[in-house]
Amino acid sequence: MLAPLQTGAARFSSYLLSRARKVLGSHLFSPCGVPEFCSISTRKLAAHGFGASMATMVSFPPQRYHYFLVLDFEATCDKPQIHPQEIIEFPILKLNGRTMEIESTFHMYVQPVVHPQLTPFCTELTGIIQAMVDGQPSLQQVLERVDEWMAKEGLLDPNVKSIFVTCGDWDLKVMLPGQCQYLGLPVADYFKQWINLKKAYSFAMGCWPKNGLLDMNKGLSLQHIGRPHSGIDDCKNIANIMKTLAYRGFIFKQTSKPF
Repeated sequence: MLAPLQTGAARFSSYLLSRARKVLGSHLFSPCGVPEFCSISTRKLAAHGFGASMATMVSFPPQRYHYFLVLDFEATCDKPQIHPQEIIEFPILKLNGRTMEIESTFHMYVQPVVHPQLTPFCTELTGIIQAMVDGQPSLQQVLERVDEWMAKEGLLDPNVKSIFVTCGDWDLKVMLPGQCQYLGLPVADYFKQWINLKKAYSFAMGCWPKNGLLDMNKGLSLQHIGRPHSGIDDCKNIANIMKTLAYRGFIFKQTSKPF
């Protein structure tokens, strides 16, 4: 009797989900800049007899990936710009594709070798001081530790679908491959496909976030987390924006073109 019971439960859940979506109707997506979507949806569901668990089912439609790997580099910089730029902060947040919650964090600072001394402009912009990069691992060593972390988290399993998420294409289209080419290092295949959050946001909201995270937070009525241009804080903001878009029913898709 177990199989029929499970089939019946699945059909009932499907019926509830379908009914809840009809209740929400056009409210699943709201125009760019309109706040309080989640509270409106919850009140609307509650008025029709749905509980919090049902609201969660509606808020998080199935994503195409098991995990999203949120990444945001900080690099050496100055005015005028120095060349080559080198990554000095390497953070990754592992975001569960079902719950959109952070499950694990990788965060390391990186010792620059071409321009080992940080400029005052770089420190003012990123908040990274010289002592935070002195004596830290090289990029090659950090990339090795990233691979170890990916393996430990089960992200290298061929049955697990994951993809990186960045705020723009610069991190994985320009910065990492450019520095790896300069140093003669290979770029792992998992760094060669990603989701540009700016593009995802524009697809969901119908407007382009000219000022990046600041515009996306404002458009979604979210409080900015931490310090702008801190790699780890930027990752937290990206994760928060993704969760909010997922609440609105948005399905994230790869935006990068194949290398």
